[in-house]
Amino acid sequence: MSDRTTGGVDPAIALIEFDSIAVGIVSADAMVKSSPVGSIYAGSVHPGKYLVLVSGDTASVEEALGTGLDVGRQRILDHVFLPDVHPAVTVAVAGGDNAAPVDGDALGIVETATVATVIEAADAGVKAAQVNLVAVRLADGLGGKGYALFCGVVAEVEAAVETAADRALPTGMLLHHRVIPQLHGEMADNLRRDLHFMTRVGARSTERRS
Repeated sequence: MSDRTTGGVDPAIALIEFDSIAVGIVSADAMVKSSPVGSIYAGSVHPGKYLVLVSGDTASVEEALGTGLDVGRQRILDHVFLPDVHPAVTVAVAGGDNAAPVDGDALGIVETATVATVIEAADAGVKAAQVNLVAVRLADGLGGKGYALFCGVVAEVEAAVETAADRALPTGMLLHHRVIPQLHGEMADNLRRDLHFMTRVGARSTERRS
């Protein structure tokens, strides 16, 4: 991973999803050589895909994306370009401590077949309504899929999910989208603590033994 950021939040991001690790590495190298992007993050994810994410000013990111699309050609599964990405999306993708809590009257879920599409859908949803973007989960442990979680009042979550699904639908990568009007407290606790099943089972077993 290479990071050449100079501080602050980059105004644009682009991500390319490859079905070949070798082609992904070659394309990532070409992308970072072709344009002075702020940062590049590249690596393999389940199941044998390779992701390249670049961020920085809009012109530089767009130029790098064009290079990656040209070099990668037929080995590209999906891609996304967000010239004005919502800050909540970058926080959720990073999975940092600043992620929004699971609270509010409703929970919305959007599930896609690719990483690029769920990032685009999450950005559209959080811009369309007054919701918290709880999480954006990508590829590993998901068979290469992605999903985004929104929470807030019912009407706002419905608007966010509808917009996110509408954005994802033309890509052909939308799998499911749902709104749960009143999330049960125990489910909220599961989502709040950890989104991986075996981590939750292990934690519950430890709690019972203590």
